[in-house]
Amino acid sequence: MKKVYVGMSADLVHPGHLNIINVARETGEVTVGLLTDKAIASYKRLPYMTYEQRKIVVENIKGVSHVIPQHTLDYVPNLLELKPDYVVHGDDWKEGVQKPVRQRVIDTLAQWGGKLIDVPYTEGISSTHINKNLKEIGTTPEIRMKRLKRLIDSKNIVRMLEVHSGLTGLICENLTVNHDGKNLEFDGMWSSSLTDSTLSGKPDTESVDITSRLRTINTILECTTKPMIFDGDTGGIPEHFIYTVRTLERLGVSSIIIEDKIGLKRNSLLGSDVKQFQDSIENFSLKISAGKKAQVTNDFMIIARIESLICGNDVNDALTRAHRYVEAGADGIMIHSNKKTGDDIKEFCLEFRKENSSTPIIAVPTTYNHIKEDTLAEWGVNVVIYANHMLRSAYPAMMNTAKTILENQRSLETDEQCMSIKEILHLIPEF
Repeated sequence: MKKVYVGMSADLVHPGHLNIINVARETGEVTVGLLTDKAIASYKRLPYMTYEQRKIVVENIKGVSHVIPQHTLDYVPNLLELKPDYVVHGDDWKEGVQKPVRQRVIDTLAQWGGKLIDVPYTEGISSTHINKNLKEIGTTPEIRMKRLKRLIDSKNIVRMLEVHSGLTGLICENLTVNHDGKNLEFDGMWSSSLTDSTLSGKPDTESVDITSRLRTINTILECTTKPMIFDGDTGGIPEHFIYTVRTLERLGVSSIIIEDKIGLKRNSLLGSDVKQFQDSIENFSLKISAGKKAQVTNDFMIIARIESLICGNDVNDALTRAHRYVEAGADGIMIHSNKKTGDDIKEFCLEFRKENSSTPIIAVPTTYNHIKEDTLAEWGVNVVIYANHMLRSAYPAMMNTAKTILENQRSLETDEQCMSIKEILHLIPEF
C-alpha cells in the first residue's frame, strides 16, 4: 500500500478532520503525525486536551494505522524519516501562518516523487467558533489548575497579566494580537496584592485580608478560563499558610507565590527606601514544606519568591536560597529586583541554570522593562509576569476623565476618552 501522512492537532475533532482522514485512507495506509502541545503552542493557544488524550482519540478513528508525535509545526523531520507517497491536508493552509509550511512539504515530497493532496475546506465547520462556544461554557477548577504546568512545559515563555476585576479578566481572556503571522495572547492571570490593596484604598502591607482577596478571585474566575497565579505576599505563619493553599487549590488557582520576608510587609519596589527584613532559609523552607504537605493534588504550584536582591544581599545569597527552597519542595523560583538594568537577574538565571535545568524561573520585569521576553527566555526564564500595569494604566485615564468634567462643568468633552454607552451595554453578553 501507498504510505500516507496526515499532520493534525486533533484537539477538537470535527467532521472536517474525519473527511481528511477518509480521503487519506482511500489513498493508502495512514500515519497521523499528532502535533505535540509544544508544537501547537508555538503558533496558537495551548490545546484543551493533552497530547496523550488526543492520541487516544486519533488512534480510535477508523482508517488510522499509526500515530506518531510531530514535535514542530514543520513537517519535514517526520517526512524525511517516513518518506510517504502522499501528504493529505485541508486546503486552508494555502494562506496564513502555515503557507510557508505547506511549501516546505511540497519541496520535501518532490525529493522522492511524493505528492500533496489538498482537501477542500468543509463548509459549516469552524474551530474558531467551537473554541468560542467552549469559552462561553467555561472550565472546571481541575482543568484550570493543571493548565499552568502544561503551559510551562509547552512554551518558551509563559505570559501572565495582572487582573483585578472580572472586566480585566475578560481582557486577559479574549485579547489576541497578530504579530508576524502569529497570534499572541496572554497565557494567564496574576492576582496582585498591590493592586488589590490599591483598589481598597489601603497600603500594600498585607492589610487586605485573605477573605476579601478571595472575593476578587471568585469574581475573576467566574468569567474566565485561563490559569491564575496568586500573589501570597509572605504567606503568613505556616499554620495559616496551609489553609490558604487548600482554599486556592479548591478554587482552581494554579499557583501561589510567597516571598521570603518577615515583619511588616512593604512593597519590594521601595527597595532600601524602607527597612525590609529577609526570613531565614530554615524558617522559609519549613513554610514551603508545610504548604506542599497540605496540597491535595500534584498540580498546584508553590513558588518561592527570593528577596535577596531587594534587601541588599548579593546574587550568591539568592542562589543559595533558591537551591535550598527547591530542596524544600518549591515548584518554581521567582527572582525579584528593583534595579533597572536587569544585569543581576541575568546573572542569577544563568548561574541557577548551570545546576538546575528544570525548575521554572519566574521574572517580574517592572523596573527592567526594556528587556524583551525572548531575551528573558534565553536567560532561562519560564514565566514573565506583568504585575501591575492594568491598574496603573486605568488610574491616569480615570483621573483625566474626572479632571475634564471639573474643568468643563459637563461631560461632553470626555466622550473621546470613553467607550460608548451602547458598547459598554453590549460588552458582556447576556445568557
